[in-house]
Amino acid sequence: MDKSSDVRSCRVHIQGMTCTACSTTIESSLRNINGVRFAAVGLATQVAEIEYDANMVALNQLIQAIDDMGFEASIISTGENTTNFHLKLESPVEKELLQTILGKLQGIQDIEIDQSDKTTLVISYSPDVIGPRKIISAVESSGLKASLVDEREKEARLKNSDVRSYYRSFLWSLVFAIPMLLLSMVFMYIPSFKAGFLDKKVVNMLSVGEVLRCALSTPVQFIIGWRFYVGAYKAVKLRSTNMDCLVAVGTNTSYFYSIYVIVRSSTSKRFDNEDFFETATMLISLILLGKYLVALAKGKTSDAISKLVKLTPEMARLAVFDDSGRVIGEETIDRRLVEKGDVVKVLPGEKVSVDGTVVMGESHVDESMVTGESRRVRKRVGDEVIGGTMNGSGVLHVRVTCIGSETVLARIIQLVEGAQIGKAPVQKLADRISKYFVPVVICSGIATWLGWYVAGILEMYPRNWVPGYMDRFEMALQFGISVVVVACPCALGLATPTAVMVGTGVGASHGVLLKSGQALESAHKVNCVVFDKTGTLTMGKPTVVGTKLLMDISLPDFYKLVAATEVNSEHPLGKAMVEHAKTLVETQFWPEAHDFEAITGHGVKAMVCKKSIVIGNNSLMQQCNIEIPREASNYMDESQKLGQTAVLVSVDKDVVGVIAVSDPVKPEASGIISILRRMGLKSLMVTGDSMVTANAVAKEVKTDFVVAEAKPEDKARKVGELQKEGFIVAMVGDGINDSPALAVADVGVAIGAGSDIAIEAANVVLMRSSLEGVITAIDLSRKTFNRIKLNYVWALAYNVMAIPLAAGAFFPFTGFRVPPWIAGAAMGASSVSVVCSSLLLKYYRRPSDLDLLEFHEVKVE
Repeated sequence: MDKSSDVRSCRVHIQGMTCTACSTTIESSLRNINGVRFAAVGLATQVAEIEYDANMVALNQLIQAIDDMGFEASIISTGENTTNFHLKLESPVEKELLQTILGKLQGIQDIEIDQSDKTTLVISYSPDVIGPRKIISAVESSGLKASLVDEREKEARLKNSDVRSYYRSFLWSLVFAIPMLLLSMVFMYIPSFKAGFLDKKVVNMLSVGEVLRCALSTPVQFIIGWRFYVGAYKAVKLRSTNMDCLVAVGTNTSYFYSIYVIVRSSTSKRFDNEDFFETATMLISLILLGKYLVALAKGKTSDAISKLVKLTPEMARLAVFDDSGRVIGEETIDRRLVEKGDVVKVLPGEKVSVDGTVVMGESHVDESMVTGESRRVRKRVGDEVIGGTMNGSGVLHVRVTCIGSETVLARIIQLVEGAQIGKAPVQKLADRISKYFVPVVICSGIATWLGWYVAGILEMYPRNWVPGYMDRFEMALQFGISVVVVACPCALGLATPTAVMVGTGVGASHGVLLKSGQALESAHKVNCVVFDKTGTLTMGKPTVVGTKLLMDISLPDFYKLVAATEVNSEHPLGKAMVEHAKTLVETQFWPEAHDFEAITGHGVKAMVCKKSIVIGNNSLMQQCNIEIPREASNYMDESQKLGQTAVLVSVDKDVVGVIAVSDPVKPEASGIISILRRMGLKSLMVTGDSMVTANAVAKEVKTDFVVAEAKPEDKARKVGELQKEGFIVAMVGDGINDSPALAVADVGVAIGAGSDIAIEAANVVLMRSSLEGVITAIDLSRKTFNRIKLNYVWALAYNVMAIPLAAGAFFPFTGFRVPPWIAGAAMGASSVSVVCSSLLLKYYRRPSDLDLLEFHEVKVE
């Protein structure tokens, strides 16, 4: 990457999108802006994620570009990896003045003025240097009044504004549609009222009924229905088409033909045609109702995010200290004002408000919302706690270590939101169809009108097919309008994103974080699952179960050298040896290790007390030309047959001991492999351990295949070989050495308790250490993708059936017509049906085999 570049990311809420054509057009337009590295626009979420080079384009330029396209954009956040908050001022302030005020403070990274509200600032800052309390204090000290804005509430408010807008528009349309319905379909069948009032002539052939219908239709067409003109204009401006174009064409055709009828009636004593004012009015009313129902249903798809946000309490109890460090009081403040280094008090029965480390007190905390473990975890001084978890019976004082986007809950929400915005590959089908859909439909509508009209002129069908209140032209026109109005690109556009939104949200509630729509789609195809051993199939908490000394050295001295070397290692086996050493050696400090080197997949080397220490497996000893005594080999063989890992320890080229480490297999591992087999999936275990140890564990969990003594690159190579054989591979791992294989696999699944690097490389993150999430992830992806396919069947079948029906293809045989207002209702119903179909995923239940598995585990215990 160019050193001069300043790559940033932001999330922006976009109002005014009506179908997938809008989101696709905005996305492609943003990507064409010089300096934009990446852009993704979610139709269902109404959110865009943009990655850009700040040296080439400013954030407000991007916001302005979206506004110039005819949509309303407002900043939600200024980056995934930055901490920011929204600050509301009482009056607009120039950005230069704010930069002068805040420029005196260290740690301020960026200031953006939200273009949708000139009094709202989005301030990015370094939480290690400064916090929101100090920033607000600096702003207020300059004479400006400021208050925090809840960005989540703001985002929800923006999303709900569409619901309220459609609801208000629909209610206003009813004010005119109901009288129109009475005039056109009720009063006209009352002879005395019809003859004495409605048919009374105003001038020439123009009747009172036509004037009233025109008066009722015009406000609906040009005031209440103005949004459709705006939407159509935006699309045409961007050289695209959308659903608003169909509505505008259909209603305008009805309305302006009716105006033509009125003009002719008022200037002629013989012209006596029917108007279509009720068609235009009823169309707009019913389409607004459909839009309202769709917006309402779409809001339900993001319930999972709302529930996650509400896990953390709004307020925090800030402890106040005196100069000597004693707690002298407490202050209740907004949780968003908490800064790094603050100490927060948590009372019994309260939710922990922050991520941090316990500095005083002891309690048991329920962490089930993250780990899924129902039992409470004991927390003492030095232990970490997570915001949103429930405190037990003790009082805790917690020093804040993470705020804003750094917290566990915030990272979970970011993963879910990122997946909801990203497009699954199957969405490309809808994008391609939508690109040509509207023009084809409009052409079909014109062809339908001409076909019926020409057929009528040539008397190719009998006159009695035409209703008595119409002529051939009017019937043909209604067929054409119905075709234009009944077609619905919205249903196609919503088929995938709504299902992905609900599916990823449901996954989060089950402890499965799907990082993208592509991961969701790929997971349903998986037919082979590759498991790492340590920390994945095993508990990941190994303990030393035996030591074999081969030379004249005491056990404490032996473990002093081992611990001094392994204390620098991040490997679970190394940590187990250090913990065991602590029980044998009474010391707070280990000898200093020099020239430490970790050989991934083999072991470690270092100089300790002027001695060359090598700790690892057979391969490492052979690389270092160290001979392995027969006694050591025998002990290793015995340990490995029991499923234990044997580690050799060499001092100055001589093997002085062997350490046997046991990492128990997870109790559910065997059951999970059995369920995968019943689901039709192959299973394979890869490990860096010896073949003997690997076979012992594989025999216990009953995997189909096993690969032993595998380096990180060997694991990735094995995944690649399986892919060449035609398998769709999911790799499950938790360590740094698993990250290459996780990245290569079709679906990388990281255990949430694993390393950050593994989680970064994976497509799916299991928030809990249990392997049940593997089954849930695959099963949920299958259910979600089946729902997407069903949604496409709904959307495509609807159009395949509705368009010919509206065109009158079955009219000669059945005498059934689809009036335009019914076509409009059907259009709205199609979108509602697709969204409701996606919402059914909220009732997802994980496979019943997992419940039986849990029962079995409890029974065994």
